[in-house]
Amino acid sequence: MESTDDAVARIRGYFDEMVDEEWQRLAEPLAGRVAFEVHRRFLARFVTPGMRVLEVGAGPGRFTAELAALGCQVTVTDLSQAQLAANQQRAEADGFANRVDRWMELDVRDTSSFADATFDAVVAFGGPLSYVFDDADTALRGLVRITRPDGIVLASLMSLLGAWRHFLPAVLELSAEENDHILSTGDLRRSQPDGHVCQLYRASDIHRLVERCGSHVTAISASNWASLDHLESLELLESQPDRWKGFLDHEVRACAEPGALDGGTHVLFACSA
Repeated sequence: MESTDDAVARIRGYFDEMVDEEWQRLAEPLAGRVAFEVHRRFLARFVTPGMRVLEVGAGPGRFTAELAALGCQVTVTDLSQAQLAANQQRAEADGFANRVDRWMELDVRDTSSFADATFDAVVAFGGPLSYVFDDADTALRGLVRITRPDGIVLASLMSLLGAWRHFLPAVLELSAEENDHILSTGDLRRSQPDGHVCQLYRASDIHRLVERCGSHVTAISASNWASLDHLESLELLESQPDRWKGFLDHEVRACAEPGALDGGTHVLFACSA
């Protein structure tokens, strides 16, 4: 099976080619807009003005803009230089570059360039920890190390059971043996030899990962849940702003229910440093 180093190199190349698509991912389709709102509200629960924040896997800047709007000072990092360039261009065009300390390439497995307790918060949305496979423990320990003792680490990982449900037609094209392998390991390297590849997690896996890294989960949520299905009905609902706001409120609360945690495409979590 492909090594972790080779998989990370593949992911770097994949995101180098996917700058525009990554910007649109949380705007289109509708489920992406809901995912953005779930992540945005999760972020706002823990991040406050004046915080010094490390953003890992920042991509073209959807959440960099949110962190800037929250009054944070951000160090922006990504595995892909193309994504970093797009992030900087967006920050300069949209007027929040003054909230960014610097842009730098970073493999989340190696945070040795930062001293202990450097940041008030670390944000790793979009699944950076899902792209390092066997090195996830090393990566998360590094993020906890560079966060001050009363700080917070926020991250989202790709959901195993949620993806299985959401992408069922593609799942059914796999052999029974391959399906069994994915459900038992969460590792897509064997079944996806080209393009995008990641490690999928159950919510229970995340609890164990965080505990192995000497921390504990303080909050956890799916993203999305109800908004992954019935898109025509949801598009009609979105055209009615008052009802749409109410739906988003319900969706955010539902995503945090124990029975929904494994039902979205991602699982968000917060852990103490």
